[in-house]
Amino acid sequence: MGQITLLLGGARSGKSSYAQRLAEESGKTVTYLATAQALDDEMSSRIQKHQSERPAHWQTLEIPFDVAVHVGEIKSDLVILDCMTLLTTNLLMKFEKDELVDEAPFTEAVYKEVADLLAAIRAGNPDWLIISNEIGLGLVPPYQMGRVYRDLLGWANQRLAREADKVIFLVAGIPMVVK
Repeated sequence: MGQITLLLGGARSGKSSYAQRLAEESGKTVTYLATAQALDDEMSSRIQKHQSERPAHWQTLEIPFDVAVHVGEIKSDLVILDCMTLLTTNLLMKFEKDELVDEAPFTEAVYKEVADLLAAIRAGNPDWLIISNEIGLGLVPPYQMGRVYRDLLGWANQRLAREADKVIFLVAGIPMVVK
């Protein structure tokens, strides 16, 4: 099993740039697992920006969820998963109706996604850089869907951190080793 590094931080804290730098400095072959979905013009622009910043020789797989199912397609020594935040959002959207979330099946889906991902990582050889947002440092969301989402992403981050060999928290582009 390769090494797992979890990169946490707020929005625009430099997580993706730092992961890319670590990958480039490693000298390893890289697979970039992108979880973002281009559901509007703004997100399309963000995706295009990220794509233009990545080396062209990196393998890119666009996988909004069920990441473990696609691990067999990885042909590299290092994987960047960018990011658990959007992967969790993609799962949330499957259970959202009228700005409410059906909490039980969403919870089950997140638990399964993380368990399957960790099992797939353990079964393989590549090193993993897993990016996720730390969204639990702010105010309590005033609506049910936001609270459920915050709680489950927080749980996913804790689960990943427990299994990770290294956890790095980024603030204003500055990495701080937590574990």
